[in-house]
Amino acid sequence: MQTIDQTNIEILKILQEKARIPNVEVSRLINLAPSAVLERIRKMENQGIIDGYEVRLNAEQFNCALISFVQLFLSAQADLSAIETALGRLEQVQEVHRISGDDCYLIKVRCSDMAALDRMLRESILTIAGIRSTRTLPVLATSKETARIPISSHEQG
Repeated sequence: MQTIDQTNIEILKILQEKARIPNVEVSRLINLAPSAVLERIRKMENQGIIDGYEVRLNAEQFNCALISFVQLFLSAQADLSAIETALGRLEQVQEVHRISGDDCYLIKVRCSDMAALDRMLRESILTIAGIRSTRTLPVLATSKETARIPISSHEQG
């Protein structure tokens, strides 16, 4: 595994801010040749440090402005793998997290409105074998939402 040095940290910070930035611009910002920047980025992609690139869409433009967090409570005989697979197939489900405490999951979903959320819960979520009940927390307002990872400024080993 390549050491994530200060130069790589700076490249990663820039890419998290603007993933589509040209290598020439990155090289200008960190005072490194464009070919060296490209080589570093490719190495970090190959090593799995950079997982991929995504476009952030405006959810309101696609009628998906309602965010909800849903806690899923499981039956004793629940098949975790099957539940995760079924949840992964639902396009409204953005995140799936198995959490400690009561045997359950916490998922993040996006829908158009409360009626669509209710329909998705009844017709999709609660039909998955092993899910016995849910607790739904609709989001009233969002002040911060990001997929960025905190990157320390010191060298990683």
